[in-house]
Amino acid sequence: MAGFEKDSHADKQAALNVRLLNRSSEGELMAALAAKLCYSDADIENLFEKVSSSEQKSFIEKIVSIGHHSVLEHVSFTFGIEGVSRALTHQLVRHRIASFSQKSQRYVKHGDGFQFVLPDTIAEDNELTGLYTDLMKRIGDVYDTLAERGVPAEDARYVLPNACETKIIVTMNCRELLHFFSVRCCERAQWEIRRMSELMLIECIKEAPSIFSGAGPGCVRGKCPEGKFTCGRASEIREKYRNLSPEK
Repeated sequence: MAGFEKDSHADKQAALNVRLLNRSSEGELMAALAAKLCYSDADIENLFEKVSSSEQKSFIEKIVSIGHHSVLEHVSFTFGIEGVSRALTHQLVRHRIASFSQKSQRYVKHGDGFQFVLPDTIAEDNELTGLYTDLMKRIGDVYDTLAERGVPAEDARYVLPNACETKIIVTMNCRELLHFFSVRCCERAQWEIRRMSELMLIECIKEAPSIFSGAGPGCVRGKCPEGKFTCGRASEIREKYRNLSPEK
């Protein structure tokens, strides 16, 4: 079979993009105030005086280290994510303490084919890449034929594959984000959602380093929690996530 040609559906291959759209105003301050309230008899007005900017960083790092994560629920981040597959978002929406708004295949028609995600394990083999992209084209042609004959988008979408590119907006509070990163940044997580998670974590570290500087897979904070399923590369992974900090 002929190898994959560069101009054969190359423009249909999706590129991952993660953008931080919004975060709680004064997020780290809100977490510090909430934590200080738990341990202080001061009224809320006076709490601002008790949490100075210099004290804030060390105080948050302390409450994160001792596991007092409920106060982090007062801080949230919203991400715009595109260039990911439906296979990824099927995993993503399993994180229930979050809000999701996803591009609808019911109302949005895919004209002239569709973008798709190409896994590296396929992309590294020209013959397999050709098979894969040819299939994506055939599916796109069938979809277009169904649409041309009056089949509504909500029914035509049944032929679309897990590889189909999608866009989604995600909002999570910081407590859930820490859990999300511990699960999805792990080497045992599926490669696509792991890549996305790493980009999300980088944005979180930039905006709230006191909360996220030690975030990442479970092995970053201690012994690998995966037991016999460990990747065996804990030291390497720890170093990788230490270097995600912009201070490095």
